[in-house]
Amino acid sequence: MARASKLKVYRTAAGFHDAYVAAPSQKAALAAWGSDHDLFARGIAELVTDPDLAAEPLASPGTVIKRSRGTTAEQIAALPARAVPAATKRASDAREEDDPEPRRTRAKVAAPAPPKPKPKPKPKPSRRALNAAEEARDTCESGFRRTLKDLADREAALVRERRALERSRDTAMAKAQDAVDAEKQRYDDAIADWKG
Repeated sequence: MARASKLKVYRTAAGFHDAYVAAPSQKAALAAWGSDHDLFARGIAELVTDPDLAAEPLASPGTVIKRSRGTTAEQIAALPARAVPAATKRASDAREEDDPEPRRTRAKVAAPAPPKPKPKPKPKPSRRALNAAEEARDTCESGFRRTLKDLADREAALVRERRALERSRDTAMAKAQDAVDAEKQRYDDAIADWKG
């Protein structure tokens, strides 16, 4: 439990009562009141600075202390006036003449409306489309990888073919040059014999 020196007293309206609680923060006060809304931001809750009002809540930190806001008659008197149909008003006036007690003290206090049910949580978004897109991407990537590997194999085969062709060319060119050299020598010998 938080130390009393760190506790503050907060107050909010609860029907015909004020609900007090000693808590270390506004968030803790809202939790004690069971509120999901920020009553402080809406101006419905406030910090209590009056030591007389703060004494009882500080004696029981975290416990909601309810205090009535006036007598029942004062609370009923504070209710807003409602328009009453003429027939109802005449019957009501006749009853008042028989009953000396004022009509406002006999009025029933309307029961608070039941809280609205919380809306159903939204369903979790489907991952199906994302999974399909990722699978399509992976298929595309593997297809290109296979094509690039085939291309690399063909490039390696072309390099091997080129080297074999170059070796074959070198051998053929050496033989052709030998034939040229031999024929040149034969021709030079024939010219020399002809010149005598």
